[in-house]
Amino acid sequence: MDLKETYKFLLCGDSISRGVIFDESKGKYIILKDNYASILETKIKGIIFNAARFGNTLTKGISKAANEIIKSHPDIIVIEFGGNDCDFNWNEVAKNPSINHLPNTDFDTFEKTLTDFIISTKRSNITPILLSLPPIDADRYFKWISENDESKKNNILKWLGSVNKIYWWQERYNSAIIDAAINTNTRWIDIRGAFLKQPDYRNLLCIDGIHPNKEGHRVIADKMLEFTKANYAYLLK
Repeated sequence: MDLKETYKFLLCGDSISRGVIFDESKGKYIILKDNYASILETKIKGIIFNAARFGNTLTKGISKAANEIIKSHPDIIVIEFGGNDCDFNWNEVAKNPSINHLPNTDFDTFEKTLTDFIISTKRSNITPILLSLPPIDADRYFKWISENDESKKNNILKWLGSVNKIYWWQERYNSAIIDAAINTNTRWIDIRGAFLKQPDYRNLLCIDGIHPNKEGHRVIADKMLEFTKANYAYLLK
């Protein structure tokens, strides 16, 4: 990457990168002011164009990213997807626990699409950096999707077999991210590892068990700054 006085960063991802948290006092999702992207922007030489959106899957997110790339001409693109891709339509699961249900993005499609996107960004002379997924709290997330409804809870559990399968399934998609990075010789930031090093990573998550809270966003920001200092120190102020 050529040395410059200022750089353009494009952030592609879902609600985590958008800075969405669940505010228990308000009983709704809000945008955290001090999210990891806003913290980073105070430390780097440049501007972050945040194309992350609540509910984004990989396919949906990169289709939107294409326009953002044309508009912003980024030097670096940070890619954070997987949480929505590995998720299921839990209402449908609860209604029909005896049939097969597919995730929002099937595993093979996720890995191939991510790999293709990485390759295309490199061909456009953009440096891609991947983020691994923060771990989820399976128990808390199971309660969240069950909505305190015993019938729904029992049906979802009937289909799952075990609540622990939620953690395992998300871990599979995290492994796909790492594999895509290795196979394309692309750098990735171990966000998951940063969470798991904490005494209890669950304290870094919102009540829904999936969105990092304010403390979680600080951990993400710190890990990204640590990575940047080690690999791209010239990007820091």
